[in-house]
Amino acid sequence: MQSPAPFARIGTRGSPLALAQAEATRDLLARAHGVDPTAIDIVSFVSTADRLKDRPLAEVGGKGLFTKEIDEALLKGEVDIGVHSAKDMATTLPEGMTLAAFLEREDVRDAFISLTARGIDYLPEGARFGTSSIRRAAQVKRLRPDLMIVPFRGNVETRLQKLADGVADATLLALAGLKRLGEDRRATAILDAESFMPAPAQGAIGLAVRAGDDRATALVAPLNHLPTSRAVTAERAMLAVLDGSCRTPVGALSRMEGEGIVLQGEILSLDGAERFAAEVSGRAEDGERLGAELARQLLRAAGPDFLSRWSLP
Repeated sequence: MQSPAPFARIGTRGSPLALAQAEATRDLLARAHGVDPTAIDIVSFVSTADRLKDRPLAEVGGKGLFTKEIDEALLKGEVDIGVHSAKDMATTLPEGMTLAAFLEREDVRDAFISLTARGIDYLPEGARFGTSSIRRAAQVKRLRPDLMIVPFRGNVETRLQKLADGVADATLLALAGLKRLGEDRRATAILDAESFMPAPAQGAIGLAVRAGDDRATALVAPLNHLPTSRAVTAERAMLAVLDGSCRTPVGALSRMEGEGIVLQGEILSLDGAERFAAEVSGRAEDGERLGAELARQLLRAAGPDFLSRWSLP
């Protein structure tokens, strides 16, 4: 006898963290619509970004490589919902797709992890700092110009193993990912978000659907966390004006104050020597406009040639 069609099909990367996020989404969907979680399929994909681990993403196509295979499956109708770490999504989505919901945001901060030092300040001179994030590299170099940045890509487990193998003396990971994996005990120290701004949309999970797919849109609607949606929309709007790829170090931090939002942002030179920061505030529902306004303030402060001087080619 033919198996019944699944209630919904979720597309995700196959890493342990991505699968944990997809499973959390599945369980929320099942609860919201009164169906058994087993009626919702999770379809995993190996992303281009996961295959190309030997080069920085900026050299091979940027953030969209994390979502490319899932996006294609979504647009072909092979899955109904794409589950993504929002910070890994390109600011301009493929035509025919829309971000329909955001789950409630996890902790936005970065975690410092080392087997030998209790914080960035305690690393010995010339220590090796492992990261392939140009934001984290610039922020670390701003604090400690003496540190040597070494490439450090891979999923959470891979990077923790690289630390154990001595590839680097320390690294930074998103605290949100560690918490979702039940690995936050691995954090040696938690960095202050105001002095070490996270990536735009860090800690948020975005749910993508096909534009015009009313059923999928309705399925994810109950899962949308409005404060997260407004904050991430503002941060992504800022990023879109500054640089839609991952070639420029950009940090963002937002907080909700009643019906309002306060949005902070920064851009840095690749070596961390130059940093420009600004802040805007207004109604939370105007987040897209506020994010763009903040980006323009940063560009005015940095000067017209900043992005061309300090972006990767």
